[in-house]
Amino acid sequence: MKKRSFLKATGAGLIAAALPGIGMAQDYPNKTVRIVAPLAPGGAVDILARLIAERLQTLYGQTVIVENKPGASGHLGAMHVARSPADGYTLMVGTIGIHAAYASYSKLNYDPAKELQPIMIIGEASNIVVVPANSRFKTFADFLAEAKAKPGGINYASAGPGSSIHMITELFQLAIGQRMNHVPYKGSGPALADLIGGQVDVMFENMSSGMAHVRGGRLRALAVTGPKRDPRFPELPTIADAGVPGFSGTSWFTLAAPAGTPAPLVEKLNRDVQKLLAAPDVAERYNALGMGVTPNTPAEARAFIQSETTKWTRVIEAANLKLD
Repeated sequence: MKKRSFLKATGAGLIAAALPGIGMAQDYPNKTVRIVAPLAPGGAVDILARLIAERLQTLYGQTVIVENKPGASGHLGAMHVARSPADGYTLMVGTIGIHAAYASYSKLNYDPAKELQPIMIIGEASNIVVVPANSRFKTFADFLAEAKAKPGGINYASAGPGSSIHMITELFQLAIGQRMNHVPYKGSGPALADLIGGQVDVMFENMSSGMAHVRGGRLRALAVTGPKRDPRFPELPTIADAGVPGFSGTSWFTLAAPAGTPAPLVEKLNRDVQKLLAAPDVAERYNALGMGVTPNTPAEARAFIQSETTKWTRVIEAANLKLD
């Protein structure tokens, strides 16, 4: 075969291979779309999943439902998504724990890096250090002093082993060189209920689900975990400013699909979600949740996740975290 003929044949083959994906994207969606929230109701994952579902349903004129599938710090729901048909009809709101901090699990029955396709990073935020309203800790300095002086004497809640809340707290413990007692839950909802009730002492909670309880007087906020103060709570110091120099940790969330979802469909979903997140009313909702979002492509989302995986794997190894 002549070179020109070979190139023509190869180009035709590539186009033919892409056509089914292009056709799927043009026809999408023509049935119900499911967004899996792999943690319990009431937390940031659940809140974001319902916000995205509500707006996609309006945009598409097609039913978009949220299914909560908690368990194994989100990996139960994530594995369900990974094993679902790669047709865009089963999506997921993912977390640090699912995408970047899975090295603490040696017996996962799936590979998040290979079996999940990030569509985009849908939000990032500082976490907020919260304690019960009647806590003995009046300031972050009070909490820090006891955490350093009494190793194992403070019980901290998380949304589950390997969750962003857990990982940021692990980063804090490494930074101060002391340990607290981890009390894991199946999501932020039940963890917050016990924190409010005083069954646990502290939580490095997601801003989106923690701030309402602070404003409602049920919890007291001590600090934020990010690199700068949060405009919603300008009076709160960062952990770095409050006695742990250089500390910074944020939570971030994805919209993801099973690996193998056709690129044209992934790109369509990315464009559509970017569009709805840019709407002024959604921006207001995000601000109320303490969340920010920067437009990003699927390739940029994957690169970000790879970088975060390196960061959190180092934390896991330094803390010798083994969660199975």
